[in-house]
Amino acid sequence: MVRPEGVSSIMRVLVTGHRGYIGSVLVTVLRHARYDVVGLDCDFYEGCDFGRVRETIPSYDFDLRDIESADLLSFDAVIHLAALPEDSSGEFDPDIVSAINEEATIRLAECCKEACVSRFLFASACSVYGRGGNEPLHEQCPPAPTTSFAASKLDCERELARLADHTFTPVFLRNAGVYGMSPRLRMDLIVNEFVASAIACGRVVLTSDGRAWRSLIHVEDIARAYAAVLTAPDELVHNKVFNVARTDENHRLIDVADMVTDLVPQCTRSVNQLVFDEPSYRVDGSKLKRTFPKLSFRWTLPIGIRQLRNAMFGSILTPGDLRSDRYRRALRLKTLMEHGDLDAGLRRTVPALV
Repeated sequence: MVRPEGVSSIMRVLVTGHRGYIGSVLVTVLRHARYDVVGLDCDFYEGCDFGRVRETIPSYDFDLRDIESADLLSFDAVIHLAALPEDSSGEFDPDIVSAINEEATIRLAECCKEACVSRFLFASACSVYGRGGNEPLHEQCPPAPTTSFAASKLDCERELARLADHTFTPVFLRNAGVYGMSPRLRMDLIVNEFVASAIACGRVVLTSDGRAWRSLIHVEDIARAYAAVLTAPDELVHNKVFNVARTDENHRLIDVADMVTDLVPQCTRSVNQLVFDEPSYRVDGSKLKRTFPKLSFRWTLPIGIRQLRNAMFGSILTPGDLRSDRYRRALRLKTLMEHGDLDAGLRRTVPALV
């Protein structure tokens, strides 16, 4: 792989889901690193921006399920972020979720291989560890997913691994629980939701006893990790799994809530002692650091909470904003279906405004 700073060529990268929470940060990081970046996104979340205007890049504005090998001929690498979010209510048709999160992912990889796209970064999740106990888990520890979303990520990893050969290098990046500011902010993520609730309502409400562990990482640090993996020599990353996590950033939910209440004035928190939260896992991120010793994670949880606090104070966040579908992905999709903008197969009935 040719690094972007090389004088001979610039790597051309396709980012699926580039208008999402992670994607809208990642494309900025990649462009600043002088990659030639193109997006692919049907933009289910148009109009859900927070704050600053998103950076514009060339893009394919169609459904991932419609990709063809010919669309990929000009690319050196693909970063695959696009996926439907976890839906705890179970209102989405499981067959449709599988078609998008699993079947379309495998088909995309097969098209990449046919088009001679040699590097494929798959956004997996540390939630595949599920009930992991109290010891930090490394990449060789057996997964134990407790949700359909985590199980689908694990299934994709296994299927993609079968495609690996000397012409095609898949890399599996298990993201820790992400937080932090993004042009496409989400408030259905733990840290972001806690801070938003503290700002808008003056309280952080835990629906469990808060004793479960989570591994947490800032969205910009995820983007930097992906950029590092993108042009690594094949022998370092070929068909390998990496926890995109900081070993020193494993926290119990109750401790995260306490940190938020300490950093947001006049805020209280409550817990439900009768409910134990699952999944619960701690993650070891040392493999990524050993493989990429120059990779620097710049954010810690207290600094990230301050970033969110300051941005949300500045936007005058309200309780209505917190509850709305603007910043909640599964709720937004349900609204689009109710309004007839998406059909039962989660395809648009009218073009997106881009």
